[in-house]
Amino acid sequence: MSQSSSEPLSIELLRDLAAASRILASQGVVDGFGHVSMRHPTNPNRYFMSCSKPPALVTPEDLLEYDLDSVALNAQGRKSFLERYIHGEIYKARPDIGSVVHSHSPSVVPFGLVRVKMQAMFHNAAFLAKEPPIFDIREKFGETDMLVGDIPKGVELAQVMGPRDVVMMRAHGSVACGPTLQTAVFRAVYTEVNARIQHMSLALAQGQPIAALSVKEGELADEVNQGAGLRAWDLWRTQVRDELDW
Repeated sequence: MSQSSSEPLSIELLRDLAAASRILASQGVVDGFGHVSMRHPTNPNRYFMSCSKPPALVTPEDLLEYDLDSVALNAQGRKSFLERYIHGEIYKARPDIGSVVHSHSPSVVPFGLVRVKMQAMFHNAAFLAKEPPIFDIREKFGETDMLVGDIPKGVELAQVMGPRDVVMMRAHGSVACGPTLQTAVFRAVYTEVNARIQHMSLALAQGQPIAALSVKEGELADEVNQGAGLRAWDLWRTQVRDELDW
């Protein structure tokens, strides 16, 4: 049996992770469904995510600790998300990832259904310049309930994502990752914003090319966003703190 981490997560980090759920809800990325996790900062074989609860209602007391097989170590009767394996298997496959967001944001879903590829429409979405792949669960598992509800499905999703930081999920949603909680939230939000802009751009273009960011432009802009993007987090985090006093 896996044991709980010897070093508990600080209350500040627990509050930030709970706030991240509420930020994603306020930004229209998640609604009653979706979840965000954070790898333990000193024990890479552990991660934290809320129990099964609407993201907009998450508090620090709702956060559970998991091993990388996505077994809850402190559930105390609380239910886990069925798709927690998305998080555990990405953390196994990608040591560079420190946070994972799974969502069904409405403007993003179509890009997992059609042949139009998501492109980086502007500098805040530079991380999308490397074309996000599409995880089609039926290719390996046939007809399912569409949920990544066990380890093998999580392994396959992580393999499809590969070295990229965003993956589309056919008829389901998407996953956005980052080295930090702040970066993962930033990318999840701006994946949805980028999708809305691309829908508008496609309508205006009427079949003509769209001057999206190149891969190199994306790399250069994303380097800047690793620091500048924290401004967005500071704004969103302050709004949650003002509302809830934590």
